[in-house]
Amino acid sequence: MSLTSKSSNMGVLEIIISILLLNVLFLSFTLANSNTYIIHMDSSAMPKAFSTHHSWYSSVISSVSETFSETEDDSSSSLSTSKHLYTYTNTINGFSAILTSSELESLKNSFGYISHTRDATLKLHTTHTSQFLGLTSVSGAWTAPNQGEDVIIGLLDTGIWPESESFSDEGMTKVPQRWKGICQSGTQFNSSMCNNKLIGARFFNKGWIADNPGVKIPFLNSPRDSNGHGTHTSSTAAGNYVNNASYFGYALGTAKGMAPRARIAMYKVSYKYGTYASDVIAAMDQAIADGVDILSVSLGYYVDEHLLEEDPIAIAGFRAMEKGVPVVASAGNDGTIYYRVLNGAPWLLTVAAGTLDREFYGVLTLGDGVQINFQTLYPGKYSLNQMPLVYNEKCDNEGELRKLRNKIIVCKDNFSLSDQYKIAESAKVSAAVFIFNDSSWSEFNTRYYSRSSFPAAFLSIQDGGDTLINYIKKNSDPRGSFQFQKTTKLGTKPAPHVADYSSRGPYLRCPNILKPDIMAPGTQVLASWSPIGEEVTTIRSRSVYSNFNFNSGTSMATPHVAGVAALIKKAHPDWSPAAIRSAIMTTASVLDNTNSPIKDPTMPGNHAASPLDMGAGHISPIKAVDPGLVYDATTQDYIKVLCAMNYTSRQIRIFTNSTYSCKNRSLDLNYPSFIAFFPDDQNNSTSNQTVVHVFQRTVTNVAKGGMAYTAKVTGMDGVKVKVEPHKLIFKHIYEKQSYKLSLEGPKSLKKDIIFGYLSWVDDGGKYLVRSPIVATNMMPWHP
Repeated sequence: MSLTSKSSNMGVLEIIISILLLNVLFLSFTLANSNTYIIHMDSSAMPKAFSTHHSWYSSVISSVSETFSETEDDSSSSLSTSKHLYTYTNTINGFSAILTSSELESLKNSFGYISHTRDATLKLHTTHTSQFLGLTSVSGAWTAPNQGEDVIIGLLDTGIWPESESFSDEGMTKVPQRWKGICQSGTQFNSSMCNNKLIGARFFNKGWIADNPGVKIPFLNSPRDSNGHGTHTSSTAAGNYVNNASYFGYALGTAKGMAPRARIAMYKVSYKYGTYASDVIAAMDQAIADGVDILSVSLGYYVDEHLLEEDPIAIAGFRAMEKGVPVVASAGNDGTIYYRVLNGAPWLLTVAAGTLDREFYGVLTLGDGVQINFQTLYPGKYSLNQMPLVYNEKCDNEGELRKLRNKIIVCKDNFSLSDQYKIAESAKVSAAVFIFNDSSWSEFNTRYYSRSSFPAAFLSIQDGGDTLINYIKKNSDPRGSFQFQKTTKLGTKPAPHVADYSSRGPYLRCPNILKPDIMAPGTQVLASWSPIGEEVTTIRSRSVYSNFNFNSGTSMATPHVAGVAALIKKAHPDWSPAAIRSAIMTTASVLDNTNSPIKDPTMPGNHAASPLDMGAGHISPIKAVDPGLVYDATTQDYIKVLCAMNYTSRQIRIFTNSTYSCKNRSLDLNYPSFIAFFPDDQNNSTSNQTVVHVFQRTVTNVAKGGMAYTAKVTGMDGVKVKVEPHKLIFKHIYEKQSYKLSLEGPKSLKKDIIFGYLSWVDDGGKYLVRSPIVATNMMPWHP
């Protein structure tokens, strides 16, 4: 049912009841079916007869229109006959409009036309994470006055639930006078719902409506979050303190964001059935105009079929960078295949996901007193009474399982364990234990089935499965009992490791810049949730909702980094987006909590994760606020990269809205990481030829004067690394020094990926400024 016609006085409880049965679908990833186009125009070509670009664009549309009915570009999102959707001024120069094929062809001949792209959809890619990252009330980054005060984080997402305690403005000062944004009224949302914490909320849906005409969904015309995703990311980045937060008793503690005193501005762009590029660009355009300091974007645009100049986040992100606004964006959830990372434009800060040092356990107590722990997030209560245990080995007969309803059935993975789970669930068994071999069960399955809809345990053979089977076989009356919401284990080792779902680099459209940049917590992150959002779990087929929820993905990792960027912005308000990114990257940790290299568990042998998996490493907020040295970059530096990628003047104009002659070209961006491609010459095994790659870098001293740094290289087995000069001496703060890094290796490397690190270590031992180095023979490919 649609709530758009309901009274604005409807209470929250009534809203919840009204849409409990609605399932918010995860956003699909396909090209839009509408004839909506994003048109790039040369703003300098506007005829003098027009007072604004909007009036000029409206005239252009009118001149090519076959059936034109102009409507002013206001905040109304009701379906109209207008062809015009948005005018863009801060991110791109141009507009979006609904056009027929012949109208588009006519428009191409219009004065000032540069290019067009078809509107397309993007995909949506905590109580403990702050402590895991070292942020406490006594640590440097959270020592008053820096908790991100007055830094404004803008988020593009599914909206926000303003009543959440995470968005309370208790302890917040007044809204900064420089803020130009608004709290846009809409369905079940009015301006009074904003406060000194949630200072802005808008919705952008014209592109969505153009592709879904007449479709009714809840809160289409409202910043309110009916999904939960946007509420989760917002509270992760900058949620206020919430005592006694938990997920049905799991992870009980005080919830807070990375920058708990930063401001939040929500730009709703994601809805059921899709997220559209035209809406995303409009939201980023408005966010820049409103005055956000950081942009957090947990959305991605698939790159296989599209060039960099057709990626809305890359284009809008360039303009944001140009105006001093860092854009933190998710790397995507496409897993372990290389070249799948998203949002890899050089001017973005691209975030991979890792795990936490926290697990949640239930306890299976056997009749002989032996206790077996198992991971679970089952939210229900369960009787502590001992029940008969029945080892069924293969649970593939629903009828047989129904006869065992009052017993705890034990199944083994002789065939698909997920199928056995479904059969047991359908049979309505009282409880069950599913035993698997380590090799047959993924990390994803563990997370997914930890939210079993009935009392169930998933055990590996090694971690309790054998113990349970032997107990049943040796006893004539084996019994057991379950306890849930029992144990939260902190300090789990090893942690973090790279999440199996996190997309791997390099970035296909710009492989010469190493991506992703950084890894942050993304697995089972607890944060606020919309109480009418996607069900957080089910109990016996009954949907269960919550004000807090665990969620996983690079979407969850991204706001962690955005929050840390806010802490840096507060400490260093004049730093560029590149300097902030550098501070985050060069201070990252490459070791887990066992003091061993961070692992990629998807690799055979549980090998160390490479920078293509996790970027520079795991984010270290306290160190990032005081990095010692930074690698800075300007708009012109990024343009040189585009030139070196053979982008034409017209293509570059899409990003810059200015003419650039490409007299200077360089793929060697002043970036805090290095990647070199070696041609695979295995067919010529007798060749002794080597390949040399040379990189030039400049670092800026942001510590005190009188600092000296010495280069130290680790790793890079089989590749010769040379750093010149080997020592950098800084007499003054903000002084710059340059160096050259050379990589020399054979045409055929010993391995597909060889990696290591260059660290600049100051003589006093306070600063270690580390950059990842990758040498690979996995040459870029193009579809």
